[in-house]
Amino acid sequence: MTPDELRARSKAELHLHLESAIGERTARELADRSGLPVPPNGPFADQGAFVVAYERARDLVRTLDDLRRVARELVDRQAADGVGWSEVHLAPTTYAGRLGPVDGVVEAFVDGADGRAGVVLGVNRGLPVAEAEASVDLALRWAGRGVVAVGLAGAEAANPPGRFAEPLARAAAGGLPVVPHCGEGTGAAGVRAALALDPVRLCHGVGAQDDPALLELLRERGICVDMAPSSNVALGIVPDLASHPLPVLLRAGVDVTLSTDIPGFLGIGLVDELVRCAAAWSLTDAEVDRLLETSLRRSLRATH
Repeated sequence: MTPDELRARSKAELHLHLESAIGERTARELADRSGLPVPPNGPFADQGAFVVAYERARDLVRTLDDLRRVARELVDRQAADGVGWSEVHLAPTTYAGRLGPVDGVVEAFVDGADGRAGVVLGVNRGLPVAEAEASVDLALRWAGRGVVAVGLAGAEAANPPGRFAEPLARAAAGGLPVVPHCGEGTGAAGVRAALALDPVRLCHGVGAQDDPALLELLRERGICVDMAPSSNVALGIVPDLASHPLPVLLRAGVDVTLSTDIPGFLGIGLVDELVRCAAAWSLTDAEVDRLLETSLRRSLRATH
């Protein structure tokens, strides 16, 4: 399919991070205003280098109006690519109170997104479990008012998902699905560990391709994997686009979606990513259709 044909197709993007989606021009304006450095673009030497860049991007958001602007510009760019719905990871606690109460952070995003995106309220693995409990409390307060799921992100190997099972189970019991990050350097074992959280979707899931029994389990349980190939390459999780495992999962019958994850650091949008990946993996039009259909079917828009 051509880029114009892809833009014309209905689709959703289910895995991107707010601070990693700040446009280049906006990043420069915010940096100039605050006297802070502009975050570097990818590729990155490793995940540690990316975390430094991500924190610099977060530092650019100095006020709730900045956050509203970033959210509004995000959904406007998505609309230009024909993306009618986005699910955006946001962890209010990482602002350490400098934008005011955490409810105000969520409210600012919801205002800026104007009904075109939902929040995946992030739990930071690097913080104590008590902080995870507080994040779940926040998510439940905003369930049905913009928050559509609870996520889990951060240093995976040092903070296995089992530590957060109780608060995430409470989120699920309150009607908020769990969509944890996994497989970023932990392989199939990390993906398997995340299944203990009873997720509806997984973010990344790299490594699952090496375990046929795990692929079968993902199919049986109907768990979708939201993959971000160019992001994985930029962070050194996979060596190049051609060797990314997404087509393996797709052709094994697992529900898979394609996302940009960190579009601001890569200078690409979802249509760019679709074009690049379709060429790298020789995807058929039917396979591209399946990716687009899955993004809509597995989105959480209809339920929240």
